Amino acid sequence: MLVIAHRGARETHPENTLLAFEQALAGGATAIELDIHQHHGELWVIHDSWVNRTTNGSGPLNWFSLEKLKKLDAGQGEHIPTLKETFQSLSGRCALNIELKGMDDMALLLEHLDYAITHCQFSNEQLLVSSFNHHWLAELNRLRPATKIAALTANKPIGLCQFAEQLNAYSINVDIDVVDSEMVQDAKMRGLKVFVYTVNRPQDWQRLHNMGVDGVFCDAPSNAVDYFSPNTVQRPFWP
Repeated sequence: MLVIAHRGARETHPENTLLAFEQALAGGATAIELDIHQHHGELWVIHDSWVNRTTNGSGPLNWFSLEKLKKLDAGQGEHIPTLKETFQSLSGRCALNIELKGMDDMALLLEHLDYAITHCQFSNEQLLVSSFNHHWLAELNRLRPATKIAALTANKPIGLCQFAEQLNAYSINVDIDVVDSEMVQDAKMRGLKVFVYTVNRPQDWQRLHNMGVDGVFCDAPSNAVDYFSPNTVQRPFWP
């Protein structure tokens, strides 16, 4: 079972910050999920389109200049990192699930993925791009079919995982409240990996493991790493 740090070690450290990512790695996680919004030609690692919940600021991202965004306190002295800063900091040490939350320019994302590979010691196999916006995923697949994509869903569609297969997805990333054995088996039949969010209880880790799920997103990833060790070898690549 792959343990994926959900926004880093967000249970103990400010989510989507370099500190949270480092703590996740220190706790044994080898895969990290983060979220990005595009603003002023830059990709910012933040979950919400407003800064209120995760910083000392107030208002939507587009109210802030680049300089003012950089001055916001995201907790414990951290700031909102850019995606390039994150690539530089992590330097190929883990697999990354980059969730697209707000995008205007797919070419900008492709530029960043190239930067991660050419300047930050990442390989293409370590990078996975996910979104609930499946139109963005389809466009990314058209422009860069070698990039792994993950179709996010909080539903159990009538066609089960057919939509992800049609997108040429690598995985389906599905809500714990809707995933079941039928969905997992259908995904496997279609050649899809199954990653489930957000899973923080040992009983659920074991249930999903028995179901054949490939990975779980956790807010306290070190707990899940400890639970599955030594039976699971964590590697900094997507399985």
